[in-house]
Amino acid sequence: MKLDGLVSGLKTSELIDALMDVSAIPKMLITNKIADRTSVITNLQSLNKSLQDLAAKAAEAAAARSLAAFTATASAESVTVAAGPRASAFSTEVVVDATAAAHSVVTAAGGAGAWGGAFTLVAADGTRTEITPPGSSAHDLAAAINGAKAGVTATVVLAGVAADGTPLSRLQITAVETGEKGRFALHRGTEADVAAGTSTDVVAETGAAVLQTGRDALIRLFAGTAAEQTLTSSTNTFRIGEDIDVTVSAVSAEPVTVVVALDAAAQSAAAEGFVKEVAALLTRIDNGSKATVGKPGEQTTLGVFTGDSVVRNLRTALAQAVQHPVGGVSPSTIGISMNEKGVLSFDKEAFAKALADDRGQTQELFSAIASRLDEVAGTYSDKYEGLLTQRITGQETEVKSLQTEVQRWDTRLEQRRATLERTYSQLEIKLSTLQKQSSWLSSQLQTLTPPSSSS
Repeated sequence: MKLDGLVSGLKTSELIDALMDVSAIPKMLITNKIADRTSVITNLQSLNKSLQDLAAKAAEAAAARSLAAFTATASAESVTVAAGPRASAFSTEVVVDATAAAHSVVTAAGGAGAWGGAFTLVAADGTRTEITPPGSSAHDLAAAINGAKAGVTATVVLAGVAADGTPLSRLQITAVETGEKGRFALHRGTEADVAAGTSTDVVAETGAAVLQTGRDALIRLFAGTAAEQTLTSSTNTFRIGEDIDVTVSAVSAEPVTVVVALDAAAQSAAAEGFVKEVAALLTRIDNGSKATVGKPGEQTTLGVFTGDSVVRNLRTALAQAVQHPVGGVSPSTIGISMNEKGVLSFDKEAFAKALADDRGQTQELFSAIASRLDEVAGTYSDKYEGLLTQRITGQETEVKSLQTEVQRWDTRLEQRRATLERTYSQLEIKLSTLQKQSSWLSSQLQTLTPPSSSS
């Protein structure tokens, strides 16, 4: 019950609110601390994610051929070349004698009732798949063939009408894969009929035909020499060297020149991209660790990582990994350097020169730097034992503890408000009682005072 100034005239509610504001100061300080810790956790988690991404890229960069990059060209548009990181500089001539084709047949034309009963599909390796359509229409058989998933697809083709006006249809059946291994035959009859030789090959029927015989692609290397070599492929792609593939699309009687060459520009770009990512991470840590000092009388603003020893140690470890010599050779010899302010930079010209002078040593030095970065990133960002991960876990535990403390303060403050309201309510009641007593005493005193006599 609130008796806001009923007797005393005091603004009791405002007094209680003011007292509660003072009592709530400890809770407010804890709440501010939670907000601060939550911000720190968010930034640490983001930093940890970036570090994990760096670890993955560093692991790739640490590979022995991580800088390998090639340009692959062919002298004819009908031949394309692809070179992977394990490739080497290479040049040869290719003669394309055949391209791969998918086996395809078309049946004779038939009416609506010509497609019922058992059929058996025989693959090139002798595998037999018995197919029985639910009805006798061409669509029933096509659906049954496609549903069997036997490596072929069937399509209904309209074939006009018979002399009596009955609609006719054909089935075009095509192997899913190109090459000789995709060849097949379709028989009317069961598997047992095929085995007994009593089935009928659909293509042998009058009006049926083989549209395309499945064949492998065929190329020759070193044509016209004693080392001439023939390669076949069920697709149109051939592996002609380690991590070097050529794909053909047309026959070419004239030799096609295939060239795989090292791409120095792409190698430098790959190294530059990796180093820039490390530099960006270092800059991010630096910016988050700065303390902005205001003018005299103004408050100093701390960075989200200011004073965090784990982040500071991470920054030091990353810097050491990227700038310390490897086997006595400084990373600056390949264009990776750090100035007196700790800013990491990459010199493309120096890196390109290092590649030209000694490609192997440049790759070895770059891989060693990446390996050290991978180790540092793993030490700090491992999802179970990473130092940064543990730091985040510790902050989260502290926030949970602070949140529990806030809940306790909510209970205390509720009790405090109830006590103040009760106290002020009782005060008003007491004042009311005293006021009544004062009025009674005043009336009694008036009765005791004798009336004045006239002279």
